[in-house]
Amino acid sequence: MSLRVRFAPSPTGYLHVGGARTALFNWLLARRHGGVFVLRIEDTDAERSSWDMVAGIVDGLRWLGLDWDEGPDVGGPHAPYFQSQRLDTYREHARTLVQRGRAYHCYCTPEELQKKRADAEARGEAWTYDRACVHREPADVARLEASGASKAIRFHVPPGRTTFSDQVHGNIAFDNANIEDFVILRSDGQPTYHLSVVVDDIDMAITHVIRGDDHISNTPKQILLYDAFGSTAPTFAHVPLIMGPDKKRLSKRHGATSVTEYQRLGYLSEAMVNFLALLGWSPGGDREVLTREELTSLFALDGISGGNAVFNIEKLDWFNQQHIARMANDALLAAVAPHLRTAGLWRDELEASDRDWLFRVFDLLKPRVKSFDHLVDEIRPFLTADDALQIEEGAAAKHLTAEVRPILAQLADAIEATPPANGAAAEVMVRSTAELASMKAAPLIHATRVAVTGRAVSAGLFDVLAVLGPERAGRRLRRAVTYTAGG
Repeated sequence: MSLRVRFAPSPTGYLHVGGARTALFNWLLARRHGGVFVLRIEDTDAERSSWDMVAGIVDGLRWLGLDWDEGPDVGGPHAPYFQSQRLDTYREHARTLVQRGRAYHCYCTPEELQKKRADAEARGEAWTYDRACVHREPADVARLEASGASKAIRFHVPPGRTTFSDQVHGNIAFDNANIEDFVILRSDGQPTYHLSVVVDDIDMAITHVIRGDDHISNTPKQILLYDAFGSTAPTFAHVPLIMGPDKKRLSKRHGATSVTEYQRLGYLSEAMVNFLALLGWSPGGDREVLTREELTSLFALDGISGGNAVFNIEKLDWFNQQHIARMANDALLAAVAPHLRTAGLWRDELEASDRDWLFRVFDLLKPRVKSFDHLVDEIRPFLTADDALQIEEGAAAKHLTAEVRPILAQLADAIEATPPANGAAAEVMVRSTAELASMKAAPLIHATRVAVTGRAVSAGLFDVLAVLGPERAGRRLRRAVTYTAGG
């Protein structure tokens, strides 16, 4: 049998970072071994089963480049892929377990169960279901049936131990005495998670289940159900949870948790995939920056760590910086163009007559930017008209002093007279101008940076001067000579 994995999210409206990492691990395993990646929507409410309700999840998966072989929109031999469209199947399987003596009807009302639980707690005892309905007299059952009493179906947990070999944590064992007879079909006919997930995994021939550590406690119940249905349980791999920097479970208090929010913020999908893959998994060695293809060729379950992973935004920024730096300029232009349009910096010449110049700007900025939004901010001084360049007042107050401003005009004369061909030539020109003015180079360098970029911090100044060109650099330098605050 070929390897078959699934990603089965609930329709929450967006793809959470933790879910995205789970989807990625499943996808990588499937692609590494030529298997099948199934997308299944774990909803049980027919009114929430529309494709619109899972658009956020689908958009996130598509942005990450995680395509699926079977699922709600592509079909497949095991359709439907919405749980809400498979309710009759779950009910039939629950009845089958009753017929086999592996499950039984439970007529206990919520009020009765709550009272027993409260009484136990008052005695300082933990309470688990006492199998009251297993011991009901036939006459009592007949009376309840005749009255139309509602009933759930509970799985009858056998004695013994339930063990499984987890691909991350090794052998795990549970004493069945600690597992109560759990409900598999509620009194309203709705299946519980344990029943629906097992039935679906059996019907869809899932061979490997990769999911979060928080599901380990669910696994023994599900293994018991596989056995009751006469099916072999899939191979399980429970991956470490993702924590915030405070070592608490990742949540909105740590920042954005939706992967599409990172798309909006200007992160590359390749960087997010690279970052997520290394949250709890290692390819071995010291390599970190990996393409999607390289991750696929290296991925293996034995590389997953048993310890929790920490979502570090600074590390994501670093990955994004590394992947942007490696982007071809054509691809970068296509990716950043929408962001430039949003920022009001776009002009059509950037795709035509100014294309080569823009690529020089890209080459200058790519090594230092962390995201597309950061790139837009860094590129703003280059795409802003000279007379519209905003100079930061704090930077001007510190660097555009009365002593240095006249020297900017001398530097403008020099640059216009002999345009520097590159950053090295521009550096010689700046330092020579400072020397001729009997001034240290540093004050002139800082003032020049503020004059041509409007900022105290930028890409390498000498390269900026070369890329701007003599005319634009000269105009900005002369404008700064007469700078006044607010002007």
